[in-house]
Amino acid sequence: MPRAKNRVASRNRRKKILKQTRGYFGRRKNVYTVAKNALEKGLVYAYRDRRQKKRNFRALWIQRINAGARQYDMSYSEFIGKVNKANVSLNRKVLADLAMNHPEAFKAVVDAVK
Repeated sequence: MPRAKNRVASRNRRKKILKQTRGYFGRRKNVYTVAKNALEKGLVYAYRDRRQKKRNFRALWIQRINAGARQYDMSYSEFIGKVNKANVSLNRKVLADLAMNHPEAFKAVVDAVK
């Protein structure tokens, strides 16, 4: 006769994994060993990408500011240098939004730092 193990705990452990993999494709959602591997990999990606997301947004803001600054014959580095020198307390996120959605306001910032 096989040795009795704690079935309640082991089933709950498996159910927890399978519940988290709902919506995955194929065997990744209903075969425990495959689902466990898929979930672990997904959690690793999630942890990594929470940090990468910040880098990606900063890069996007820089590209938008650069595009906006070049309309007024300035490079990005030149523009940011002048912004810092003029003590304009707008961060890259706000500057990128102005360059993209409010070009007249961005022009006012460019005129202020020139």
